[in-house]
Formats: sequence, structure tokens, C-alpha cells
Amino acid sequence: MKREYLFSALIALVISASVMGGYHYFEKPEVQLEQVATTSPTQKVLYAAKADGEITPLDFTKTTEKVLDAVVHIQAKRKYAPVNKNYQYRQLPDPFRDFFGNSPFGQFFQQPYQEKPQEQNKESKIPQLVPMGTGSGVVINNKGYIITNNHVIENADEIEVTLHNNTTYKAIVVGTDPSTDLALLQIKADELTVMPLVNSDDVHVGEWVLAVGNPFSLNSTVTAGIVSAKARNININKDKFAVESFIQTDAAINPGNSGGALVNLNGDLIGINTAIASKTGTYNGYGFAVPSNIVSKVVEDLLKYGVVQRGMLGINIATLNTTLATEKDIDLSQGVYIANIQEDGAADKAGLEVDDVIIAVDGKKVNTSPQLQELIARKRPGDEVMLKLIRKGKEKEISVTLESTSGTTKVDKKEHQALISLLGADFEKVDKKTAKENDIDGGVKVTSLFAGKLRKDTQIREGFIITHIDGRKVKDVDELMDALEGKKGGVMIEGIYEGTPGKQYYAFGVDS
Repeated sequence: MKREYLFSALIALVISASVMGGYHYFEKPEVQLEQVATTSPTQKVLYAAKADGEITPLDFTKTTEKVLDAVVHIQAKRKYAPVNKNYQYRQLPDPFRDFFGNSPFGQFFQQPYQEKPQEQNKESKIPQLVPMGTGSGVVINNKGYIITNNHVIENADEIEVTLHNNTTYKAIVVGTDPSTDLALLQIKADELTVMPLVNSDDVHVGEWVLAVGNPFSLNSTVTAGIVSAKARNININKDKFAVESFIQTDAAINPGNSGGALVNLNGDLIGINTAIASKTGTYNGYGFAVPSNIVSKVVEDLLKYGVVQRGMLGINIATLNTTLATEKDIDLSQGVYIANIQEDGAADKAGLEVDDVIIAVDGKKVNTSPQLQELIARKRPGDEVMLKLIRKGKEKEISVTLESTSGTTKVDKKEHQALISLLGADFEKVDKKTAKENDIDGGVKVTSLFAGKLRKDTQIREGFIITHIDGRKVKDVDELMDALEGKKGGVMIEGIYEGTPGKQYYAFGVDS
């Protein structure tokens, strides 16, 4: 009996000890965190050399503070007509949905296979605006001018711009240039932070740069890298007169960065981020930006003329390499080879010949086709350029007067730019033959549409020929603009589509 009591007491003692030990084992220990007022300013890992050779600690924080307010988030919207569709969404497996669903990562698992329409009355036939894509832009003028990529806002019915401080504005399209994939927007805003442009010729391979934008709609994202190469052509722009002479960087650039800034460590704009080289569609080590010198030229033309003035040589070219040089029996390994010359074009009139190799433009050496493209893209019709070339082993200099795509030396100026931007369309006078074939006295054809009143508020299509505005006959672009100048309230457009019987009518309102 005593043995049993002793055994029971021993068990109780063991249990008590275990409980006490377990309590101390599982009890949350007190943790003390040592804090300091700030990090030591001397703890720098990387260093860089200034232009004068002075070695200085590499610090991106000052640059970031300087540029963030000048980079905006752009959302392009399209009209959505109600239709009956079942939209399927990617769903997280049940065990993970609650964990990731409301986190920043949840959105990547919940994107629709197709755009989900906004909530609306199923009986309503009123089109709704829904997001079609997002990108970035850079404020380059305190009057609200913003540069971005054309592909960011192409086919948009409405464009929304959000500043770094989360203020949102509606934007109008001042002009576009598909050849360089650039577009100029404007918002009505004051006291904007502006990013200055610098001479991109002064940018060097190996130089530190920052890419600033809104990848995956993650606003105000900054990544760092170096300039990996210059004058890159990646054949991504399919425009007939495409100009590609990109600055290449290894700073991370992803979808949504398009139209954002590539800046130097001084916070100056050296390029507009435009494309990535990737098999997956996301960052894979290389990004590409339109150089600021091309950006400056495009912006100047759009503001001054309403359309980009493109000077043309009228030649087909190829970058010279050893293979081509051997094939053509040319004793050179670098330069731009002329493969074909347009008859009666600028180069033909100046006396250039097939098999000539261009090695400099206005004293600037050119080794590749993109370099030549960039230098000529900065010029306008009527400008003269001095080409240094090699012909049959001998060096020559020839002056060429550049021409427009239509073969003239005149610059084209788009009149009534403010009204055209409001309407969101380009127009041209209908020729007599077209008018006669369609049994009309004349009219104005809508040649292209972009974000504006006509796309947003009507179902008008490119190719529509406007014959009347509020019953008033219009036969050319000036008459069309006169009929719309100062208009307030409702506007009725009457016209036809070529080869389609009957008249068509479109109505929209002009804000007072």
C-alpha cells in the first residue's frame, strides 16, 4: 500500500515538473529590440565616378525623391457594349484563397480570362467605359503636357491620368507618332512637377540609370540598372516608317512601365521606356527606351505643327558587317550600306548611289542603321544634312535636302489643333472623284480616331464622310472647323460611308 502511494506521489511530481517546464518552454520570452536614430550615412556599398573623375558614394534616394512626382499612371478605357457572356476567372485553390485573396498577390490569381464588364443594368443599352490597359507617362511641361507611348493609349475612348499624389484627371490627346511609338497628352492641372530632358547623345554605356513607372499597376515603382547599349533596333515597331534606336538597359522594366521614365542619377529624362526583350512577356534582363533627343523632336513638332515632321532620305539601308562587305567587295567593316534608292527621292536628287556606305552625318559618326535612323529622325523636310560616305574606296561628302513622305520639302501644319484634340480625330477633304462616285457635293473624311468626343460619345467609324454639321453644309476641313468653333450643347453630324446607301447621323454634346 505504501509502495502504491509512493509511486503515485512520484508520478504527480513528474507531471508537475513537466507542466512547469512546459510553461517556461512555451511562455513567450521577452524580446528587446535595439533601435538607433538613423542608419549611418557612411555605410555605402557602391561608388561611382562623376564626370570630373571624382569618386562618390552611389545613392539612388535623392534621385528618386526628385523624379517620382513627375511620373504618372495612365489608364486607357474603352466603351463596352452590354452582351451576355459568362466570364471565367482563375481561382485560387481553397486552402490558399483566404490567405492570398486580399493580399497584393491575390490579384495575380484572380484576373479574368476576358475583361469583366462594370456592374450595370442588363436592360441598359448605354455603353460603359471599362479599363483596357494601363501604363505610365512623364510630365514634361508645367502646362500639363505628358509624354507616353502611343501603344498605351491607342484605341482608347477615354484616358485617365493619376499623379503620384493620387489626384486623377481626364486627358486629351494632343498628338501621336506611331513611327516612334510616342504620344503627347495634356491634363488641366497646375503646379506640376516637371522632368527636364537632356541630350541623350551624352548618355554612355555603363552609366547608372533608374526606370520609374507603374509595372503591373504597382504605382511609383523604381528600379536601378545601367545603360547596356545604345542605338538598338529590335524590330518591335511595325509602322511603315518606324524609327528604332533604343537605349538598352538592365533596369527591370515590365508591362505597365511603358511610357515611364528612364533617368540618369541627376534625375534628368534620358528616355521613355517602351519595350522589353522577353520570351515570357515580363522582365528578362533587357528593357528599351526611346532616346530623349527623339522625344524632344516629336514633342516640338506636335506642339508647333500638330503632326510630326519626318525628313526622309529615300533609301533602303543595312548595317554593314564583314559578311555584307565581302559579298559587295567593300573594304570596310562598319557603316550603313545603301541597298536601294527611291527614284526621284531626296537621295536620288542629291546623287547618292547604290553600294555607297554612309559613315557620318553632319560630322557624327554612324556605324549602324539605327544610328543613321535616329539622326535623320531629328530632322524635318527641307533640312539639309551633310553625309560622309565611301564610294568605291574613296571618301566623299554630299549634301542632301530631306523631303517629306509625300516627296516635298514643305512642312505640314495641322490647323485647329485644340478642336481636333477635343474631337479626337484627323480629317481630310474628300477629292472630286470620291464625291462624284458617292453623289455628294463634297465633304470631309474622318481619316483616324483617337481618344476624344467622337470615339467616346458616338459610334462613328474611320472613313465616315461628314457632309453637314447641324444642317450646315461642309466641303473642306476649314468649313468643318468653322461650323464647330465655339459650339455649345448638342451637335448633329450628317454624312455617309463610301459604298453604303443612305445617310448616317451622329450626335454628341459639347460642354459649355
